[in-house]
Amino acid sequence: MEKDQEFVEFIIKALVDNPADVRTERAVDEMGVLITLHINPADMGQVIGRMGQTAKAVRTLLRVVGAKHKARVNLKIDEPEGSHRGPRREYNDRNNGQRSDEGSSSEDSTPDMDDFKL
Repeated sequence: MEKDQEFVEFIIKALVDNPADVRTERAVDEMGVLITLHINPADMGQVIGRMGQTAKAVRTLLRVVGAKHKARVNLKIDEPEGSHRGPRREYNDRNNGQRSDEGSSSEDSTPDMDDFKL
């Protein structure tokens, strides 16, 4: 396995809930290297991130790794046909109604909207 492929697997396995389902395929052609990422459909939102920012960051890091080896490296996230992304988790679902900087105080378990960038 090449360094760029190992790098993608390492990063993605650290992000997802189902790291055993992460696998990559590496193809080389005249355009450069294409790494195709296959993940559990339930982890799709974590890998893509809000407005694609996580995927964009991984692609940027991968291009840096490719530049070190004088290769053009691209990442394709494979979404199986017919798959659907699960419902978005709300803030209260992820943190059991508390902000991460709050203690177990029950004064105000509703987060302020000013704390979010919508």
